[in-house]
Amino acid sequence: MSDDPLLKRTGGLAWLTLFASGGTLICCALPATLVTLGLGATVAAFTSSFPVLVTLSEHKVWVFVLSGALLLLSGWLLYRAGRRCPVEPGPGALCARSQVWNRRLYGLSVFLWLIGFSVAYLALPVRIWLGACRV
Repeated sequence: MSDDPLLKRTGGLAWLTLFASGGTLICCALPATLVTLGLGATVAAFTSSFPVLVTLSEHKVWVFVLSGALLLLSGWLLYRAGRRCPVEPGPGALCARSQVWNRRLYGLSVFLWLIGFSVAYLALPVRIWLGACRV
């Protein structure tokens, strides 16, 4: 394992952004999708079993702002100019491998955040707009 504090910080931030963007799915996208599919009773069971979902849904603006800020910070740390791995074979290979995994985690986090954002904020206006287009 490498003792480079920058590698530890970016790796930890990658996992934190994945957790935060996954939280946007749990609080907002999953319940909306389940209700759309006619599974409202499932949403009621989830919210009674996990009351924190109600709190997250009530504060979804802050959930999305915070997770979006974490994604921006993580993206800056991953793709900033001048980021290099050591030239020694052992630490260099470990650094390159961790960069690959951090970028994969970051891509997954951005994808999950975009799904959550589109379901929480774009799905209803698009549905209303499409319904208004019918004559």
